[in-house]
Amino acid sequence: MASGPIHIGIVGAGIGGLAAASLLLKRGFEVTVFEQAGAFARVGAGIQQSPNVMKVHRGLGIEKRLRELAFAPLTSLNRDAVTGATTNEFPLGREVEERYGAPFLAMHRGDLHEALADLVPTSNLRLGYKLKAIDQDGSKVRLSFENGEIASLDAVVAADGVHSLVRDYVSGPEQPKFTGRVAYRTTYPTSLLRGVDIGSSRTKWWGADRHIVIYYTTAARNEVYFTTSTPEKADWMTRESWSTKGDLEELKEAFKTFHSDVRAVIAAAPEVHKWGIFERDPLPNWTKGRITLLGDSCHPMTPYMASGAAMALEDAVILARAFDSFDGVERAFGAYEATRKPRTSAVQAGSGANTWMRNATNPDWLYGHDVWTEQLTLG
Repeated sequence: MASGPIHIGIVGAGIGGLAAASLLLKRGFEVTVFEQAGAFARVGAGIQQSPNVMKVHRGLGIEKRLRELAFAPLTSLNRDAVTGATTNEFPLGREVEERYGAPFLAMHRGDLHEALADLVPTSNLRLGYKLKAIDQDGSKVRLSFENGEIASLDAVVAADGVHSLVRDYVSGPEQPKFTGRVAYRTTYPTSLLRGVDIGSSRTKWWGADRHIVIYYTTAARNEVYFTTSTPEKADWMTRESWSTKGDLEELKEAFKTFHSDVRAVIAAAPEVHKWGIFERDPLPNWTKGRITLLGDSCHPMTPYMASGAAMALEDAVILARAFDSFDGVERAFGAYEATRKPRTSAVQAGSGANTWMRNATNPDWLYGHDVWTEQLTLG
């Protein structure tokens, strides 16, 4: 660990920010996490945690907790949207754990976030802190918040998502490209399905220009999740925000030609939220002096490989390990960026293609990765 007392500020108490905070606290750093929300909310969303990221949770000490609460799908099942024919079925369950040394789990995003939040003492959290401005000199970073507070820190890690103010400071304003597509998502009680069986797999139904992913989010299988991608209406552009409510009738119309099982899952939903899907190019740099970026703030990606949160969690491990191996904030940040960039850029590109697992796929490069043993580089 770098010598002397170092106070690191983390902007954003999402999945990546909380993981980074926990790992840095374990290494003896003083850590303060600044979150713009006044309280944590359990937004209706599922999340898939593949073996590579389950190894992160093992190191964080929450693997057992996640195994107990999450759904463990038997396979990754890919089916034709109309006929229901299988296009690819990749074994998960015991087989994937034997192959990669960790399980594949599906869960509610709120349950994962809660497990991570429990790793960070409340004394290290500042809720209701929306960042307004940022600046730095050679030794300190100053964060100014809309509530009037100012924090002076030795270093800052920005984990504040796709609308990151810190990213604009580090790399300049970004111009995301609307893909012309939107995602609908929701969770709801399995009892609302009224007899429809979604099976023991994580299932993706592939249509000509749209898809839907369906799975349970709990070990008890009492909650269902689905998320979609479909073309937006002509001349519309839905905001990039999961707080936007979606129109169920529009969603039903968009999937009216899909298999009856899909239509039944959509019909049972009490409500949905809608998100505009945007693409961004890999950033030229993640770091500026004593400030670096993490997760969606530096490598946001389309949701088609279910790896956005996984990459943020992997980031957190490499960031912490960089402080173990290199003296000084700037050297540690440089090693972190150089080590992570190739992998996150590859996942960004693969996700944008939206072909992951549709047909026979070897996921070794993604699922078999272990950030705890990966060699670090200074670039």
